[in-house]
Amino acid sequence: MDNVNLDVRHQHYELFLQEIEGIDDYWGPTFRAIYDGDEHQKFMEQLDTRIKNHDRDIERMCNFHYQGFIDSIRELLQVRSQAQKLNSEVVEMDEALQNSAAKVMEKSEELVRARKVEKNIAGAIENLSQCLPVLNT
Repeated sequence: MDNVNLDVRHQHYELFLQEIEGIDDYWGPTFRAIYDGDEHQKFMEQLDTRIKNHDRDIERMCNFHYQGFIDSIRELLQVRSQAQKLNSEVVEMDEALQNSAAKVMEKSEELVRARKVEKNIAGAIENLSQCLPVLNT
């Protein structure tokens, strides 16, 4: 009978623990029931056991996810180095494009000047052609 009574108390404490874990607002009635029963020391022992179980669960989860975290950090470091390499390639390409564009601009300005000279020469030839009949007489 004593074993049954102990099991009932254990279930009673388990119910209190579930109430504490499940309710975020007001724990007053739960704590009052624990202290009114004058067995708060036994409840504290069961609470400590529950805390140790949760700590083990947390440690197990951390150990489980630790390698994934480390792998993710390594991957991020690789991505960072690849991004830096890509950035330097983009900078080099930008400089090359700037140099090429400067050369194209220089050549286009030369072409504009050459076209003006060509236009002036064509105009001079036309004017001289019109003056030729006067010079032949």
